[in-house]
Amino acid sequence: MKILNVDLGDRSYPIYIGIGLLKDKKIITSHIKTKTICIVSNTTVSKLYLENLKNLLDDYQVVEAIIADGEEFKNYDSLNHIYTTLLENQCNRDTTILALGGGVVGDIAGYAAASFLRGIPFIQIPTTLLAQVDSSVGGKTGINHLLGKNMVGAFYQPQSVVIDLNVLNTLDKRQIAAGLAEVIKYGLIWDKGFFEYLEQNIDNLKQLEFEHLEHVIYRSCEIKAKVVSEDEKESGIRAILNLGHTFGHAIENCLGYGHWLHGEAVGCGMVLAAKMSLAQGWLNESEFDQVKNLISRANLPIEKPDIPYEDFIGAMRLDKKNKDKEIYLVLQQGIGKAIVTNNYPSSELDNIIKN
Repeated sequence: MKILNVDLGDRSYPIYIGIGLLKDKKIITSHIKTKTICIVSNTTVSKLYLENLKNLLDDYQVVEAIIADGEEFKNYDSLNHIYTTLLENQCNRDTTILALGGGVVGDIAGYAAASFLRGIPFIQIPTTLLAQVDSSVGGKTGINHLLGKNMVGAFYQPQSVVIDLNVLNTLDKRQIAAGLAEVIKYGLIWDKGFFEYLEQNIDNLKQLEFEHLEHVIYRSCEIKAKVVSEDEKESGIRAILNLGHTFGHAIENCLGYGHWLHGEAVGCGMVLAAKMSLAQGWLNESEFDQVKNLISRANLPIEKPDIPYEDFIGAMRLDKKNKDKEIYLVLQQGIGKAIVTNNYPSSELDNIIKN
């Protein structure tokens, strides 16, 4: 087992990474200080892991809130179901929420924890590769709105994150590819050497070779923990973690939540961001090809779906990074370095969206 720490002063917490941790009672319960636990999961993951987890928690009063599976259910109805479960079971501040699932479950459960009785503790147990390397770390919680993704939420840190590599065996190839999009992102924004490692080992990762998976999960979490420790609430450097997301969120919003997986939209979004960086002269042709080819080799889409220009640009205008109605993009200045900028000709953005 490997342990990372997200350094946020009195809100610091550990990330545990290893094999079989979902069966490790000591790891699961070491950060639970309450008598009652509410397990939040979805209809898919609960069938795989819920009973085993409940058996580990026989010393606690356990209730469960099961929501539907899919990005389209990351909404107020699912959030309200969790609130109702907590209230019907007379849960109070002596309750810890355990988020057992992928990014949707983690985000909704985290927001429920942040807002129920103005804040109760929660623990992340991510069960998808994407959630393990990205959404479970950093304290971003929330739900989608019909007009925009993740528009309602809060920064709220977990007590711990427990990453069990064994759960990845239940994922299909599409889910693995979606997680690899966020892994590739870390190489593009922070670590050229890591990007080159991914180029060499992408086939091993797609085959779920645990030696390589443990390394990329650890390194991804390590990069994110460093960025979050420097800028918890995204007032500066943390925004670079959104490489590909301005385009990607627009794709998700315009197609309808759940049509493309989040990681698929981000993968395509990173290609579009690389095209913008190429147009600025910040990436050369060879580097652009490297980006596009690795994303393609990860089984991610590299062509923007057919979405009308006005719909697409309208969705981009709702991005949370924007200021003074200007669209801010995360772009690359070479592989391994990213910036947040609105300093680009709008005609270049229009051209990439239209073509």
